[in-house]
Amino acid sequence: MKETKARIKESARDEGPSPEISPTPGIPSRSGRVILGRTLPSLMDEACERNPNPKAFNQPTKDGWISVSTQEFCSRSESMALGLLGLGLARGDRVGLFMESDVHFCVADMACLIAGLIDVPIYLTHAPSAIRFVLQHIEARALVLTHLHALETITPFLGELPQLKTIVVVEAAEEDLWTERARLPRDLQLISLDEVLTRGRVREEDKPGSSKELKSEIHAQDLATIVYTSGTTGTPKGVMLTHENISFNVLASFSRLVGLEPQLAGVVISFLPLSHSFARTIQYGFLNYGYSVYFTTPDSLAVHLKEIKPTIFAAVPRVLDKLYDRILEAGGELRGIRKTIFQWGLRTAQVFELGKKPSRFYSSRHAVVDRLVYSKWRAALGGRLEFIVCGGAPLRADLVNIFAAAGVNVLQGYGLTETSPIISCNLPESNRAGTVGAPLVGLEVAIAEDGEILTRGPHVMRGYYRNPQATQEVVDKKGWFHTGDVGEFTSQGLLKVTDRKKDLFKLSTGKYVMPQLLENRLQKDSLVEHAVVVGAGQKFCAALIFPDLENLKIYSRRKRLDSAMPAEELLKFPAVTSHFETLVEESNADLPHWSTIKRFKLVPDRLTIENGMLTPTLKVRRAKVRKTFAEEISRLYTDSESKSREEPSTG
Repeated sequence: MKETKARIKESARDEGPSPEISPTPGIPSRSGRVILGRTLPSLMDEACERNPNPKAFNQPTKDGWISVSTQEFCSRSESMALGLLGLGLARGDRVGLFMESDVHFCVADMACLIAGLIDVPIYLTHAPSAIRFVLQHIEARALVLTHLHALETITPFLGELPQLKTIVVVEAAEEDLWTERARLPRDLQLISLDEVLTRGRVREEDKPGSSKELKSEIHAQDLATIVYTSGTTGTPKGVMLTHENISFNVLASFSRLVGLEPQLAGVVISFLPLSHSFARTIQYGFLNYGYSVYFTTPDSLAVHLKEIKPTIFAAVPRVLDKLYDRILEAGGELRGIRKTIFQWGLRTAQVFELGKKPSRFYSSRHAVVDRLVYSKWRAALGGRLEFIVCGGAPLRADLVNIFAAAGVNVLQGYGLTETSPIISCNLPESNRAGTVGAPLVGLEVAIAEDGEILTRGPHVMRGYYRNPQATQEVVDKKGWFHTGDVGEFTSQGLLKVTDRKKDLFKLSTGKYVMPQLLENRLQKDSLVEHAVVVGAGQKFCAALIFPDLENLKIYSRRKRLDSAMPAEELLKFPAVTSHFETLVEESNADLPHWSTIKRFKLVPDRLTIENGMLTPTLKVRRAKVRKTFAEEISRLYTDSESKSREEPSTG
């Protein structure tokens, strides 16, 4: 450990920050451990030895939950590793994982890591063209599918994947495999996971210690995985992450969270896609710490929260937005004294702010509303939550405060796929809404003169796969990774992310606008699902507002409107338009006049992954939105010269 700390310190002193980087304010002492030189299979082996759990992984089925112990997980992973190599794969080959986010994904992932194969997770929501690109780009030698029907997506372009020789299917009957084999090219073997596991066990029996030998050949600096970015600005890029990139990140993140100790009492509900680096990295941590993980889906989350009663889960901001919307919806359906009590509790939570002494208003009411209101909110989340870890996108500060008032700690973190992914995270004892906490121990963070957040350390990727030019554009000669995010440090040394550098745009007046600030304010409202601020090259800012169509119907019923009418018609009623006009006016408050929204358009459409407007991690593809709704945007600026720039319009 002393050598590790010395290496970090020596590296930082020798290289130093680039000249254009401003010094960071005093960062509070960072807890946690700096542990380098670890492989990901070693985290599993450590769990088997120190934190074995008979219910480490829990898979939902129509007949209930099926549990997999730590030892059984280890055994399956080792058998699959040997089985894959027995199919003709070799160390360094790339294996695509086109799978559901469950225990089977975890086994396939760990098997590849043990075998020295480089696995490449692929989002199930990707368009066929994106899937084809990834498989071609990595020259995939094998592909693992959860279900046989996934072949329908792959089959049309199998002829364009000459390197692909093996497809493994997790859930498939042998007779169905025989049927499909007849339709595939003869040189492509289609095999069940059960058969792969059987072959692996035979190899271990023939040569005892084979799996242990495989693990001894893995090194911390070996490439572990390639994770393709969501592609908000163009063709996805393959992020190359080593064992040490991820293992350092896991151990530094988990060891700094007070209360997150290895224990069988830790219960996790997992619903984020494991193809995303955030969910996958923390999954390694849960395994290492001996936690019980229950896999579910966003659609089943509400039911399973009450059933599983988790102590921790990870989420993206959109999930918390929806949870809060459901709380407001339930409160809106109440009547009489129950509704009065709910509104009383909501107003009490809305005045609470982390890090500040509670007001008399809050303190005098809290004990009562906690018993009458907040206890029900916590019960809807299972009743045992210690904290929610949130990342992947900006999180509304007011939600952090409101949930905290109700006794639910929401710890926002920050990072990118290229940083394995966590750079910083709030802690329960120093949680501050609107920040993403202090950087992890063992890495560096600095703010460039133009406000961009830079970082370097053992968490930074090896580079983009087969794309050295793109790598050089984001990692400078001194090892600083340029995140593309704009931010600052608070006086307490906590990092704040204020916008995306590439999202900033300049008005024709020469003024720069940060759209994310306005968008976040608009999206606080339960009637707004997404907001996109535009205005590059124009004289003023405008916005496309995409209403939450479900909440719009609920709101319409409360206003005694016919909620069965099409959304286009509902959005024309004064009772509805006036709500959005007030919202825009409130969102403009305290901003320089040139950065406020002057006109907006209510668009009764949805931004989804399926229509290409959102990435698989739910980030807005701005260019696609601007192109798709170019006519609506144009109308916002048509004849604008004849209108007051201060006069808002529904467009």
